[in-house]
Amino acid sequence: MPFIRAALLFSASAALFAQQVQSPSTFTRVMKNGEEIVTIHNVAYELTGTGIPGRPPDQHLVLRTTTQSEEVIGDIPQEGKITLEAWPLGTPFTQKPLYSVTMNGHTAETHEGAVWFVSRGDVDTEYWSVLKLGTAQHLFDTYTHPLFFTVSRETLTIRYVGLDVPGSDVKDARLKDQHVLGVLAYASEDKVLREALITSDDVKQAVILRGYEDATRTVAQTDLTLTITFTENYPSKPNPVSLKVPIVNDDLDLAHAQLPKGLHITAFRR
Repeated sequence: MPFIRAALLFSASAALFAQQVQSPSTFTRVMKNGEEIVTIHNVAYELTGTGIPGRPPDQHLVLRTTTQSEEVIGDIPQEGKITLEAWPLGTPFTQKPLYSVTMNGHTAETHEGAVWFVSRGDVDTEYWSVLKLGTAQHLFDTYTHPLFFTVSRETLTIRYVGLDVPGSDVKDARLKDQHVLGVLAYASEDKVLREALITSDDVKQAVILRGYEDATRTVAQTDLTLTITFTENYPSKPNPVSLKVPIVNDDLDLAHAQLPKGLHITAFRR
């Protein structure tokens, strides 16, 4: 009997040990060609709850976030790399993860057990990518911090909003138009429900408000109305430009948007 108990304890310990991993974080400082270079490698684990969209309802996921950055002391910090990985709880980490996604970025955080918020960009221009937590599928990019709110107090339905400001390297020819200010995204935890293109008749104004260094953008929500504001940066005067878009029946009510003269907002689909 004692032998059987010892064997069972050993078996349980072995199973527990199989789930233990060592992924050390490191900090390295070297001198190279007269430059001081610091490299940081961080690894973090997180256990999710259940009810993750796109996964079995009773399944937990183990998430691993790996960040890598290199900085030359005295220079402008460069964009680092971030890798997101996920395994069902109980799956050995030696097995292939459900997903493994690497992108430029600094930090990643989960929200409501449904999506990833990945902080990206550089010192002058920060932006975020919003991904599905269960699959790491891309939902949208935003140059304002991802906004989230409840559209129904009864069901606690959460929606996510962001404002994408296309750069000069955008592939979609429609977004290269100099009248474009940005694309407003309205999404659930599972898909983008609506996109809306914001444009200005004044090309000079559009170029300034679209510029990453020339203007700052914000998106806020009050009483199911979105307020999108473009503000010029110093040394220009602020000259804020705002538009309001109501949310009706869980959709952007573009027909009743309040817009300054010369601005337009229309339905858009990528």
